[in-house]
Order: sequence, then structure tokens, then C-alpha cells
Amino acid sequence: MNYIRETMKRVTCIFLSCLLLAGCARSEKDVFIDSLLANMTLEQKIGQLNMLPVPSDIITGDKVNADFRELLKRDALGSVLNLTGAADVEALQKFAVDSSQLHIPLIFGLDVVHGYVTQMPVPLGIAATWNPENAEICGRISAAEATTEGLCLTFSPMVDITHDGRWGRIVEGSGEDPYLGSRFAEAYVRGFQGDMDGSVDVMASCIKHFAVYGAPIAGLDYMAVDMSRPFMFNYYMAPYEAAVKAGVATVMTSFNEVEGVPGCANRYLLQDVLRDKWGFDGVVVSDYNCVMQMINHGMGNADQVTALAANAGLDVDMSSCFYSKRLASCVRSGAVPESVVDKACRRMLELKYDLGLFEDPYRFCRQEAADSIICCQEHLNESRRMAAESFVLLKNKDNILPLNPEMKIALIGPFADDAKNILGSWTARGGRRPGVTILEGLREVCGNKVVAEPGCDICYDADLQKYWCWYRPVERLADASESERRALKAAKSADVIVAAMGEPALLTGEAASRVYIVIPDAQKDLLKKLAGLGKPVVLLLFTGRQIDLRWENEHLDAILNVWYPGSEAGRAIADVIYGKTNPGGRLPVTFPKCVGQLPYYYNHTPSGNPYLGDWQRNRSNYLDLDVYPLYPFGFGLDYTTYEYSDLVATAEEDGIRVSVELRNTGDRRGSEVVQLYIRDLAASISRPVAELKAFRKVHLEAGESVELEFFLSRQDLSFYNAETEFVFEPGAFNIMVGRNCRDVLKTKVTLN
Repeated sequence: MNYIRETMKRVTCIFLSCLLLAGCARSEKDVFIDSLLANMTLEQKIGQLNMLPVPSDIITGDKVNADFRELLKRDALGSVLNLTGAADVEALQKFAVDSSQLHIPLIFGLDVVHGYVTQMPVPLGIAATWNPENAEICGRISAAEATTEGLCLTFSPMVDITHDGRWGRIVEGSGEDPYLGSRFAEAYVRGFQGDMDGSVDVMASCIKHFAVYGAPIAGLDYMAVDMSRPFMFNYYMAPYEAAVKAGVATVMTSFNEVEGVPGCANRYLLQDVLRDKWGFDGVVVSDYNCVMQMINHGMGNADQVTALAANAGLDVDMSSCFYSKRLASCVRSGAVPESVVDKACRRMLELKYDLGLFEDPYRFCRQEAADSIICCQEHLNESRRMAAESFVLLKNKDNILPLNPEMKIALIGPFADDAKNILGSWTARGGRRPGVTILEGLREVCGNKVVAEPGCDICYDADLQKYWCWYRPVERLADASESERRALKAAKSADVIVAAMGEPALLTGEAASRVYIVIPDAQKDLLKKLAGLGKPVVLLLFTGRQIDLRWENEHLDAILNVWYPGSEAGRAIADVIYGKTNPGGRLPVTFPKCVGQLPYYYNHTPSGNPYLGDWQRNRSNYLDLDVYPLYPFGFGLDYTTYEYSDLVATAEEDGIRVSVELRNTGDRRGSEVVQLYIRDLAASISRPVAELKAFRKVHLEAGESVELEFFLSRQDLSFYNAETEFVFEPGAFNIMVGRNCRDVLKTKVTLN
């Protein structure tokens, strides 16, 4: 292999010298890839566009699955999914490099979403920190661990905006707001990729799912999306664009159709927007089996859908093998120009070059580094800190939280001593290290003052529980009645009841849409019995979506939404409920009062007959419920209190300058997320009642105050008009600053 590598270097140098003499200077990378492409057959070029998951038996020692062996010998495979472990990756890479004609190395990819082995909170939880630096840290730690075991591509971050908590994949994103989502999207890309300067501890990032995958009809995964282009660009597209501008290496297409055309064959999205408008020059890869699924969408037969995808700008076919089996014949028939294949192959080779794989195909196989880096104390400390910062305190009657460590606690619920579900969905190789359970975390603080009982199953229906927990089985209780009796007995003798309840991790994520967004029945019934005992009840809510908490909000003393906290869950929860750390989270999504309000989002456009606070005929009313959310976007309580004052907005030539005074009026140190919203009061199209345009996390000691200043540029005040042109229209704006989208100070300013 060294001989081959040196030969290719010499060839590159010769070509480069010739071009320099001819006055046509090109980069070393361009010359190298030109020389490689010149020696590739059509089938070999298409091979680089073929991405496949590994069979479960692909590697046993030095044995390679027979089908993969033939593909690699023929240069018919460019990248591989789901194989990890430095030794196994190195073995397969060695076979690919040594046995193929062109000796082109493979890319190894995996969905490393919120950690590799060390798990951070799920992305929706990280978004709840309102601290994009946490996304960057998550990406950096994830890459540092994953790249020691052979991986160099992650299918993350998911940057889809969604307004509908029924959709299970909301857990993988940053919520409902395009501005907040954009800041987290670019931060994840920075974290995963670094500068893409050849370092061995960074990996190529892939944003997904392009485009508008988070808006399926009825919140049902994989279903069609139907919206106007102005709505698409004003509400959904900003995070994708932000990630592209941050230099993301790859983009994954979506399963859904947009304007009747599936994402992987949507030329408007892939060519007109992604490449021509935004200037993306990286690799576009399909989601799993997307090309094949176009037949189900009614887009034609295998040859037709293959040609549609290739001509639309899809570079890499994940899993369906339609490119490897059909694309060559499409080229020879004239349905696809060979130049399309050349461009796609070049992009894939450029990615491999940028990752340093031509220089050293085994650079990401570093077992010695894996042993010292994976789950190191530094990574675990960050997981613990980040989790505590993600928790959102939704209710705290009479300041029951933080708890006194001397109080006797009855820890009740199926997640009280669960080490698996606390990690969340999409945990890569996180199962190799069980999480710290709530019971373990509390006992480190208060010893035997805490007694734990599950008290109930996840739900009454055994088959449903098995389905909900298919990948991480939660065993049914041998005697549910006896378990409930023990739980109630423990609760009666405790000073406070802490209920660890909610959704099992795999009730969120892909193909995890729900009709009823409530705490499952068996848990809800036990929670009602606990509340009837007359003891204070604190709910630790496990969820990856908005939940209908009307009953809980009315009857419980405290609600702490902990999402899925990750590897250090129990310790982070103990830090917050005992007051070592204040809950730092704010909601990145609106919590409705009822599923019937969905889709729900704070930044909707106004009605011509708006709801006025009580029911009136011919208004935007529900007949059986008010229209307000249970918890608004940006909401979250603290263990201290804050006061906003002296809001001033001044028009300047290039924008609006805003200042506000913030004071910590409580007796504890705290962290406040100051949120700035605008409303464009007169425009060529109806504009939202509020739009987040800036935010800042501020740490204040008790009694401390600070004056904060923001500047809104004309670009910040611009929007996509009816022709999807990004325009600034002068006029009057409401400026709103406060704790969430509802509780704000407001002033008005005119910008000419």
C-alpha cells in the first residue's frame, strides 16, 4: 500500500507540474482526483456512489462477508454503515484497499447523534439549554470518541423544524423555531467537523433531512409535506442554510415528498436551492432506501426512479442498490448523462481526500486512543453539566424544590432505577456503558433516605409495552398489584414523593408517532393515587416531545422535565433537585394543553378574528378549550426570580438597537435566558405575532443586575415575500424582550 500511495503522489506531482507550466494551476486535490477519475470505468465511478449497511456477519477475525468481498474487489462500494470497532474497521478497510483494482478506501458512517459511548442529553434537551456551545461540545466529544473506532462520517445533526409533537423525531432536533434551530445547527457542524483540516478526532457531518421532513401530515412519520414556498422558507429552511454556511460536508435527503416530489429526486430542492442558491458543493446522500421507496411514491419503475434521483442531484444511494444495479444502464440509454455520474463521484472522492483517507486509510482506527478517550472523566463531567442545564422546571409550588437532603424520599416509577431509557433514542454505542440511574444519583447524596419502587409497568398493555421498548426491553412486573402496594406504602412513610415517569426512550425517534401525547395509562393512574396521599409530589418527566400535562400541572407540586439526560442522568438530576445546580432549561417547543391543538407553534401569523381571552362567536375559538398553550415557547422556571425593566429600542441607519435591564431579585445565583422577539406590524405578507431574533444566557448572583444590549440588522428584520425573495421592508416593529414568548416587555420602533 505504501508503494501505491507513493506512486499516486508522484503521478499527482507530474500532473501538477505540467498544469503549472501550461498556466492552468489547479490544487493538488483537483489534480489527484482528476488522475483517479481518468482511470475509472463507469461502473467503478458508480461504485463510489453505493453506500451499504454491513451484514451482521461481515467480520469475524479476518473473514469478510462474501457479497461484500465481491463488491470491494470490483470497486463497487464507496461507503459502509454501522460497522464500528477499530480492529473490525481496519480489517475491512485493508481488504478494500488491498483487494480492489483502484485501492480506494471506504468511508465508515454511523448515526452518532448525541454521543458515541458517552451520551449527552438528547438533541431536544440540548436545545433546551439555549446554549449553542453545548451543541458544539456534544459534537466535539462525539467525534473524539467515534473517530477512535474507525468512524469518519456521522449522520447528524437533524435540523428539521417541527410544530407537531405527535411526530416522534422531534426528539432529534432543536424544536420549533428557525432562529434557535439555526444557531444549534451551525454549532453541531462546528463541533463534529472542526476545521476539517485533516485532524484524526473530527468527522464529516451530515445535516438531515432535506427538506421539511418535520412537517408531515398529521405528525405521521414518512408522510407527505404540503406547504407554500414562503411558509417553507420563513419557517423551516433557515437551519439547513445555516449548516451549509457553516461548511457541513454532506446533506441527507428526506423520505417525504415536497410539492409532490420525494426529497431524493426533488431537483428544485437539491439543485435550485441547495447548490445554486446556497452554494453547497459537498455530497448529497439519500436516507435509507429512499431511491427504492420512490416506487411506492408512484414515481415510476426502478430505472425511472434511479434516473430521477441522479438527474436531480442525489450523489449517493444509501442501501437500496438501485444506483449499483440500474445507473449504468440509465447512462448508456441516455437517460442520465455520464457527466452527472462524474460530478457525483468527484464529490465523494473529494470527501475522502478531505478526510485524509488517501493519505492513510487507517487513520481513524486508534484502539489505544479509544481506551483512554471513550467515557473519560472529562466527557462524563460534560454530560452531567449539560444534562442539568437542559432540565426545564415547569412547576414549583411553594418552592418545594430544591429538596432538603435530610428528607425521606419515595422514588416511584418505572424509570426510578432504569439505566437504559435515561439514555434516550439514537444512542450509537451508548449501551456499552449503562447510565447512572436516578436511584444511584440520589443515594450518592442522601444514602438510604431514598426508597425506590417501580410501582407499575410502562403501560397496561403488555404487547404495547413490548413494541414500545423493542430495542431495550423493559421487563413486565411479576406482580403489578404487589408492586403498587409497596410503592404506596413507601410513599406514605416518606416526606416527599419523587415520581420518575413518562415515555420509554423508543417511544420517541423514527417511526414513533403518537396519537395521544400523554403519560402512559398505568403510570398516570399510579401518579393519581400518589397525589391522593396528601404528600408533596415531584414529577421527573422523561419525554422527547411535548406532553399534555394539564392534570399534572393542576395536581402535582413540582414538574421537572428532564428529557433523556444521558450517561450521567442520575447525578445530574440529584444536582438539580438538591439545589447544587439551578435548572437551566427553557422550552424549545410549545407545550399545548391538548393534542387537538396540534400543530402548535408560537410564531403563527395573526387571525383576522383573533381570540380575545374568552369565547365569542365568529372568533378563532375552540368550542371546548381556550387557544392558549399550557407552557409557552421559551418557558422555564428557576430557583430564583428575575425582573426586566427599562426596555429601549432605537432606530439606526442599519437596524435597531435594543437595551434592557435585568435584575436577579431572588436570594440565589441563577441563569436567565433573555429572549428578544419582534413583530413586523405592516408587510407585504402577513407576518408572525412574534419571532425570536436574539437570545442571551446571563448568569447573575442574588441581587445583581446587568444592562444588556442587542442589535438587529436589516437582515435580521428581513423575510421571504410571496415570490420567495428575501427582502427588508421598512416600517413599524414591536420589540419584545422577556423570559419567554409570552411574558415580555414591549415597545414600538419605526425603521425607515
